[in-house]
Amino acid sequence: MTLLETIHGPRDLDGLTKDQLEELAAEVRAFLVAEISKTGGHLGPNLGVVEMTIAIHRIFDSPRDAIVFDTGHQSYVHKMLTGRQDFSRLRQSDGLAGYPQRSESEHDIVESSHASSSLSWADGISRAFEMTGQSDRHVIAVVGDGSLTGGMTWEALNNISDDNNRRLIIVINDNGRSYAPTIGGMARFLNTVRLRRSYRAAYLSSREAFDHMGAPARAIFRGVRGGLHGFLSRFSNNEALYSNLDIKYIGPVDGHDMEAMLEALRQAKDYGSPVIVHTITQKGKGYDPAVQDVADQFHAVGVIDPETGEPTESAGAPSWTSVFADELLSLATDNPKLVAITAAMLRPTGLHKMAEWFPERVHDVGIAEQHAVTSAAGLAFGGLHPVVALYATFINRAFDQVLMDVALHRAGVTFVLDRAGVTGPDGPSHHGMWDLAILQVIPHIRLAAPRDSTRLREELAEAVLVDDAPTVLRFPKGSTGVEFDALERLSDGVDVLLRSSQQDVLIVTVGPMAGMGLEVAERLAAQGIGATVVDPRWVVPVPKSIIELAAQHRIVVSIEDGIRVGGIGTRIRQDLREAGVDTAVTELGLPDEFLDHGTRAEILERVGLTPQHIARDVVAMVLGSKLPHARALPADAGRTKTVRTETGRAEIGSTETGRTETGSTETGSVPLQRAPRD
Repeated sequence: MTLLETIHGPRDLDGLTKDQLEELAAEVRAFLVAEISKTGGHLGPNLGVVEMTIAIHRIFDSPRDAIVFDTGHQSYVHKMLTGRQDFSRLRQSDGLAGYPQRSESEHDIVESSHASSSLSWADGISRAFEMTGQSDRHVIAVVGDGSLTGGMTWEALNNISDDNNRRLIIVINDNGRSYAPTIGGMARFLNTVRLRRSYRAAYLSSREAFDHMGAPARAIFRGVRGGLHGFLSRFSNNEALYSNLDIKYIGPVDGHDMEAMLEALRQAKDYGSPVIVHTITQKGKGYDPAVQDVADQFHAVGVIDPETGEPTESAGAPSWTSVFADELLSLATDNPKLVAITAAMLRPTGLHKMAEWFPERVHDVGIAEQHAVTSAAGLAFGGLHPVVALYATFINRAFDQVLMDVALHRAGVTFVLDRAGVTGPDGPSHHGMWDLAILQVIPHIRLAAPRDSTRLREELAEAVLVDDAPTVLRFPKGSTGVEFDALERLSDGVDVLLRSSQQDVLIVTVGPMAGMGLEVAERLAAQGIGATVVDPRWVVPVPKSIIELAAQHRIVVSIEDGIRVGGIGTRIRQDLREAGVDTAVTELGLPDEFLDHGTRAEILERVGLTPQHIARDVVAMVLGSKLPHARALPADAGRTKTVRTETGRAEIGSTETGRTETGSTETGSVPLQRAPRD
């Protein structure tokens, strides 16, 4: 039995010797590489926090002492030490989540995977402990140096430093990277701490001197380590950053030196007031393919060969991100006014390609979405056209800036939202499912949702030409897949993808839901129900031709991969009523719930967004057995048409209201006219 197999909870660490702790760290790294290579996940960040996490759980008593991970993607080691070592279905349905999750363990506290919030959580928890007489409980916040670029971190530090009686320990995991190298003034300062020769020389000479004096002297060295850190920090001016915060600073500490980590954390625990423990770590530590990966040290990987680190899955079709990256570079080459901004996600959003050619026109502002958006408004005022590229889930953090700084000032800013809709394995806080509902309430905004790579290029080119309002382009995670050509493009830009000989159902699809809409139409045709499938391309404002088409059909079905509460379907229904069109609308989308992790297909199946489920419900609506009922067109009055149902056959359109009557006539199929798929 390995040491790791004997660890069922944090207190199992208490009896281990120093050598055993080192052995455990090696076993943890081997486990991470072996398991994550099979499932994919956040490998590099977890390899970098092995000793740190072991030391935290050895010194503190979780869950009595609250451990808060900023973003939480580096919590795999924490999971392993708290009794969760079955990684066989990591980030899959019925398996471990990729982030802390309260339903998994009492040791998990903060589930949100958005950065820079941990210190605010820690501030609140520690205040609650103090106010309820639990002053012997500690709060430990593990925050990466990348998260220090976020404004919430400094707002929290300002408040933490105003009350120095709480047992709050801030562990800075300083590896110089978030997704990619951390940027900005904060990063430059921390770089000087890591690299300053005066600190390193003083530390090494002191340690060497004590080592020569034997075991007793080494014990003395460890005993005064906290004080020595403080002296050396002042000697090399490392405390300059924190001098005005009035918070005890210990460090920098080698985050891979188990003894040093244990001693620094003991000192912090005994101090009795807020303490910053500044640790220096290496992302991907102990796994050469990760360390040598220039892009992001294997921040997140798919299924890989554990020996080489090479992907074992075929690349397949180009990704949405790569298509955007290529098209933006092409547009920027022809338009010198185009500039790009991102928030610590240069490579994940594809902006690295433009940055290679036009480095002065691409700005990475760190984990600071609010600043990115308002800065973009300023760039627009100065005569440029900014393209702000973010994950869809992160635009939530900058809603006020989009509303008040961009839209109110009629600034021409294009927002490109990657990973929109259901993203899958990263779980509730990474699904990009709120953007359509949140952003469409903003006056003058224009929202586009491309269905394939061709439309992505078209709509991006159209978006950057708008200089008097914000524009949004959203697309999902993964590969672009099938191209869907249109039968016809209407005068306002709406693409008609399919027409049948009967105008029973108008299916309005949002972005990549076009494929699902076409399959639904095929299933309806097999039941004798005719459908028209359209892709608005620009979903907000609702194009006038959608209103006109709705008036010609018996019912409208909208399909989107955003929440249906306040979604595009709701907008269509409101616009129909305003135009005096009484066609019923059924809005299909995601429920207003936090959706658990799993594959995109599994999640869509779980919420009923599948062609089979949708077609079954629409048939029931056309028959009048499910709300909303399809209305009868005037030409249908007194005429019957028989469709096949799961329980037999039924006639539709036999009364003025379109109510159903049973019949036995054989079902006929509806002829379809559609463009061929590429």
